[in-house]
Amino acid sequence: MIAKLLVANRGEIARRVLRAARGMGIATVAVFADPDRDAPFVAEADEAVPLGGATSAESYLRVEAVLAAAERTGADAVHPGYGFLAEQPELAAGCRKRGITFVGPPPEVLAVLGDKVEAKRVMAAAGVPVLPGAEVTGLDGEELAAAAGRVGLPVMVKATFGGGGIGMRVVADPAELQAAVAAA
Repeated sequence: MIAKLLVANRGEIARRVLRAARGMGIATVAVFADPDRDAPFVAEADEAVPLGGATSAESYLRVEAVLAAAERTGADAVHPGYGFLAEQPELAAGCRKRGITFVGPPPEVLAVLGDKVEAKRVMAAAGVPVLPGAEVTGLDGEELAAAAGRVGLPVMVKATFGGGGIGMRVVADPAELQAAVAAA
């Protein structure tokens, strides 16, 4: 049973996790960046730990700072919310190493799912239907046209290690492939 949960996220995401934990009788810890010091999610947690920094990279994305906050407060579980560290195997592995429950998939699963090409390969091997696709490694017009020909237009161009749909482009005209791949 989880007695104290650290929420490694901010804003509405953190508020929802905090509310659910409270409803289950679980004590809560919020971590926060300097600009979020007076945010509602910070006040709603039973405890709050500053991570310092103003940007995400200086605060919420610092795995060791989040883990140190969990240890310092005696949290026995970490919930990453979504975004930020939710897809980072380093947080799940760090929790495992410290005997803290990670609320999410194990680090091995996160490592596979973080690589879109590998995730698709694993799913196909397990018999899960996947959309047709082609991996391209450059901007060669002939390679791109051949890949689009194998898949069929329109195609969705997506970076292998992109996140949140950033850089995705729908391409119906082969003349737009190079620009879409370069943007992704």
